[in-house]
Amino acid sequence: MRWHRPLLVAATLVAFFLAAPLALAGPGQHAVATAHPAATAAGERVLRDGGNAFDAAVAITAALGVAEPYGSGLGGGGFFLLHEADSGRSIMVDARETAPAEADRDMYLDADGDVIDGLSLDGVLAAGIPGMPAGLDHIAGAYGRLSLADSLAPAIELAEDGVVVSGRYLQMAGFRHQALRDGAAARDVFLVDGSLPDEGATLRQPDLAATLRLLADRGRDGFYQGDLAQTLVEGVRKAGGIWTLDDLAGYEVVEREPVRLAYRDAEITTASPPSSGGVAIGQILNILAFYDLEALAPDMRAHLIIEAMRRAYRDRAEYLGDPDHVDMPLDRLLSEDYAAGLRATIHPDTATPSRFLPLSVEPQADLPDVMDTESRQTTHFSVMDADGNRVAATLTLNYPFGSGYMVPGTGVLLNNEMDDFSAKPGEPNAYGLVGFEANAIAPQRRPLSSMSPTFVETGDRVAILGTPGGSRIITMVLHGVLGIIEGDSVSDVVAAPRYHHQYLPDRVEHETGAFDAELRGQLVSRGHQLLPQVRPFGDMHAILWERSADRLEAASDPRGEGEARVFQLQ
Repeated sequence: MRWHRPLLVAATLVAFFLAAPLALAGPGQHAVATAHPAATAAGERVLRDGGNAFDAAVAITAALGVAEPYGSGLGGGGFFLLHEADSGRSIMVDARETAPAEADRDMYLDADGDVIDGLSLDGVLAAGIPGMPAGLDHIAGAYGRLSLADSLAPAIELAEDGVVVSGRYLQMAGFRHQALRDGAAARDVFLVDGSLPDEGATLRQPDLAATLRLLADRGRDGFYQGDLAQTLVEGVRKAGGIWTLDDLAGYEVVEREPVRLAYRDAEITTASPPSSGGVAIGQILNILAFYDLEALAPDMRAHLIIEAMRRAYRDRAEYLGDPDHVDMPLDRLLSEDYAAGLRATIHPDTATPSRFLPLSVEPQADLPDVMDTESRQTTHFSVMDADGNRVAATLTLNYPFGSGYMVPGTGVLLNNEMDDFSAKPGEPNAYGLVGFEANAIAPQRRPLSSMSPTFVETGDRVAILGTPGGSRIITMVLHGVLGIIEGDSVSDVVAAPRYHHQYLPDRVEHETGAFDAELRGQLVSRGHQLLPQVRPFGDMHAILWERSADRLEAASDPRGEGEARVFQLQ
C-alpha cells in the first residue's frame, strides 16, 4: 500500500487569506445544467436578455418549482452557493426553512413518548416556514442585473401555459399518491379525479402563476406579508397547522461563510451548517488525504472511502445542527489531528461495525429502509456566465411533493422539512438518519440538511456540482469532487456509478455497476454488508471550465431528464 503525507488538508470555516483573491477573465460563454429542460431554457433566456448567473439562478429556481413540483418550489427552501467573479468572493445564501414559533421538541410524540408515524411527513404540521421566496428576492436584489420580475417571467409563463407530465413526474406522484389525494387543492392540481394523469398530459398551475406574479410585483413582502400571507396562515391553521403571521413576517435569509477545504492541489468551497454536507465532506477528505487513492487497489480504495463515510456520518448525527442555535465543535471536527485519530481506527482489512463507534444515545435498533424511490427528490442546478460568475444551488421540499398539502387558492405546495429535525433522540427520520440534541426541534431553528452545492478549483479546472438524493447527497458529491480532482470529464463525473454508507443502517448501498463481482466479493470478505439498489440514485448537474484549454462544458446526469447547454451570445 502506498501512503503520502498531505501537504495541506485542514479544513476551516474561514476563507484562505494567503493572498487576495484575483479576478480572472471569464470563459466567454454561458453554461447551464438543470434537472428539467424548461428550467434550462429559462436560465438561457435570462442570460440572453443580459442577466448574469445570479439572475439565471432566480429564473431556474422558479422554473424548477413549476416543472418539478415534486422536488422544489415556493413552499420549500434551499442553499445557493454564489461566486462573484470580479471580487473573487464566494458566499452561501441560506434560504432553509425554519420551525414555526409554536413548534416544540415533542410535537411528534404520543403520550408514551413514541414518534407518531407520518406526522412529520404528511400534512400541514410537517411544514416549516418557507425560505424560497425570500431567497429569490434576496439574490435578485443583492446580486442580479435584472429585476426580480424579469427573472420570474419564464416561470410565470410556464405555470400558465403548462408543462408536460413525464414518466418521472408519474413515478414521484405515484410514490406520494395518498398524500396528494388527502388535500383537495393538491389533488385538483396534480391528479385527475384522484388518479395519476396520463403521461404526456399538460400540467397547468394558474394559482401558482398568480403567486409568482405577486412575488414579482412586490418582492418578498408579496409572500410574507399582506393578503397572501393571511391566506397561507389561515389555510395552514384550518388544516391543523401552527403557522402564524409573525412566523412569515419574521423569516430572514442568512448569508453564511461556506466551508472551504484544501485537498491535494484543489480548493473546495461547499455548504456550511445548517448543511451537514461541507463538514462531512471535509472530514472524509481529511481522513483520505493520507492515502494515494489513485495508486490503491480498487478494493482498498473503496474500503477506505466507505470507512471514512461511516465516521463522518457518525459525527453528523452527534454534533451538527443550526449554527444560530447550537454550538458545534467545527474547528475540531475539521482538524488534521482529529482526522488522524479517526484514521487510526480504520483497519485496512476489516470493516468497523458501526456499533463499535457508539453515539451518546443508543439509536433505535429497528431502522427503516431508505426507499430508492425517493432518491431523486429535491433538485439541483449549476450555472456559470461568460464573466465567470457562478452558482451551485440545491433546492428542496424534502420528500417528493413535500407534505402533500397545498394551501387552497395559492398554488403553494408546502414542504415537510420538519422531518429533518430529530423528533426524538436516536430516532431515525425518513432517510434512516439519526440525530440528537443538536438537531432537536425548537422555534425558529433550521433543520439539519444534507444538501451540498459545491465548487471545486484546481490549478486549471473550475467545477460546479451538486445533486439531490436525501441522505446520499453528501457521498454522491464526494464521488464527484474526487472525480474532478482526478481529471475525469464532466460527463463521466455525473454518470459514474455510486455507493454510499451513512453509519446507520450499517450497510453499503450501491448502484448496479459500482462494484464488479470480484470487488463485491473482496468487500464482503472485509465484513461490509452490501445492498444493491434496483433504481439509480441521484441526479447530478455539473459544469467544468478548463482555463488553459479555453473550454467550458456542462453535463446533466443520464439518470434524470435534465438538460445541459453551453452557448455564446451573438
